[in-house]
Amino acid sequence: MNRAAPDVLVTVAFRALIALAATVGVTIECVYGSLPVVLSFFTIWTNILVAVVFALSAGRAWQRRPDPGPLWRGGVLLFILVTGLVFHLVLANPSSPFNVGSELDRLTGAKAVANKLLHTVTPIGAALDFLLLTAPRTLRPRHAAQWLAWPLAYLTCALIRGAVLAPGARARYPYPFVDVARYGYGRVALNALVLGAVFYALGLALVAADRFRPDLRPGRASRENRISSPADGPLK
Repeated sequence: MNRAAPDVLVTVAFRALIALAATVGVTIECVYGSLPVVLSFFTIWTNILVAVVFALSAGRAWQRRPDPGPLWRGGVLLFILVTGLVFHLVLANPSSPFNVGSELDRLTGAKAVANKLLHTVTPIGAALDFLLLTAPRTLRPRHAAQWLAWPLAYLTCALIRGAVLAPGARARYPYPFVDVARYGYGRVALNALVLGAVFYALGLALVAADRFRPDLRPGRASRENRISSPADGPLK
């Protein structure tokens, strides 16, 4: 093996673990829940995207091939970060008007494990991958606008699904802030605009962070030191 092999193994192993965490969490939800209901949640589809992109990224790292494009990598990071933030700051926050803490308190066993994997482990893992294992300065401001396509597509599907299902159907609207039956289309539209603005602002913040963050990938500092001048001053 060449000297870069340990660096590659770290990247491959970490990204494979993130993909595994997302896969296990989604699988538990599908096994223990109603599939049509499970697949109505943004969390599930975003974690499916995490599993696919991180598995692909791990495989490409193993083959010494370039990562999937920054549009995909940055988008997946943004979506899973928003998933974690919305869960912890809105849904699991006792002071939030959309708090569902009573439902979360009833989760036990495998369902509780899945909840942790999908809402906490994968967002933290994706953030650490971005900070420690991903090349910086690849994201662009235009990506922040392009990333809005994913939540917009989800919102459209969620509203169509809710309109088609009969009143009283289980998880007719999967999240309280898109519950048209309770709040009406006007309030839901306002909620969507607020969340869209949050998505866009976080996307721009992600682009800015990518622009100024250091390159902390394993072995990168040592390689840069090997090609840098041994002294800061003029040659003597």
